[in-house]
Amino acid sequence: MQNGTITKRGSNWYVRYWEKRNINGTVEQKRVSHCLGAVTTRGKHPPADIKDAAAEHMSTIHGEKIPGERVTTLGEFMESVYLPWIKEHKRPSTARGYADIWEHHLEPLCAGAWLKNVRTFHVQGWLNSIAKDGLSRNTLKHIKSVISAIFKLAKQQDYFQGENPAKDTAVNPAATAPEETYAYSFEEVNAILAHIPEPSATAFAVAAYTGLRIGEIEGLRWEDFANGEIQVSRSVWNGKETGPKTQKSAAPVPVIRQLSERLELHRLRCKKADSDPESNGPKIGPMFVTSKGTRQSMNNLLKRSILPALNRCETCHKPEGECDKKNAHDYVRDASLPEWHGWHACRRGLGSNLYRLGVPDMVIQRILRHANVSTTTGYYIKSSADDVRSAMTKLENNVPQTDLDTVWTPKLVSSRRM
Repeated sequence: MQNGTITKRGSNWYVRYWEKRNINGTVEQKRVSHCLGAVTTRGKHPPADIKDAAAEHMSTIHGEKIPGERVTTLGEFMESVYLPWIKEHKRPSTARGYADIWEHHLEPLCAGAWLKNVRTFHVQGWLNSIAKDGLSRNTLKHIKSVISAIFKLAKQQDYFQGENPAKDTAVNPAATAPEETYAYSFEEVNAILAHIPEPSATAFAVAAYTGLRIGEIEGLRWEDFANGEIQVSRSVWNGKETGPKTQKSAAPVPVIRQLSERLELHRLRCKKADSDPESNGPKIGPMFVTSKGTRQSMNNLLKRSILPALNRCETCHKPEGECDKKNAHDYVRDASLPEWHGWHACRRGLGSNLYRLGVPDMVIQRILRHANVSTTTGYYIKSSADDVRSAMTKLENNVPQTDLDTVWTPKLVSSRRM
């Protein structure tokens, strides 16, 4: 039981004591100083309030039960415990995202902070500092959730005690609002399909008419397409195969006739030259493959096939980057071509288009395989200006018409003469 030694350094009072800490994997006894407050008296001896502050701080030190080998900095905890843990227990894309947030936003601010000493005002200071970079509100909320997850695991592994310091922090309400996400309409889907080549068109049709995520499309196999359904069984991210995102994501999705016909034509195009002449194409194996027979990356299809087809010069009709500058003209995109808004715009588009057709929210949730219907209604059903006008027209047509028997006209009150 240490009482600590109160010392004056510069303009502040400190209490000094010994503490076991983990330094690069070795438990060492270290002399620690904690600031108690500013010097406000002329005497050499600390005033009563400084003594009380020292006693209060030492009581918290005596009450801690964290073993010396777990007293470490936030940076060492991340490298030796947290990042290896999420790599083992989380999806590869999630682990990569958390590691990027640590590397680019948190590590420069707090890698040297002692984990057990972090409090809410420290975390709030980190968030305030990160907000100065002009990040959007949603990005800041995501960073806050990562900090919360870090301290949650730290408590579970006995590296931290007390309430999670991220709990009562707040994101700057003046931060940039997130940009509105996009959803393809039926017309845009048809226009894109008319301009992009195969097999990109079939892959895009799968995204637009089933709502599968990009990783789920890359993971499709011919065995998954049967009985008028596509069974979602796997997902691929950066070449790594994992299970579907959630338990509800591992479900069959009905295939409409138009998409089924596209897939059968795509199967015939995948037929090998040395195969049985009566064969209708492959029955097993990846649905979308490269010339080498390996899985086709959807992002590679995007860069090599889709974007060159949609981003063409209005003058020479060549893709961006191949525009012939010798003809003395600058590249200007052909505005008559549909624009690309991302693979996920297909998933949002399917939800929005089904909603316009009168499909109930719960059914759309089942088709998109969301865990909660609130996700479907909050992020995957987009209302256009035409939807709003149509709704008000329906209201207008249902309001009963009445004849006004009398018209009330306010009378002007003449001012009194003085």
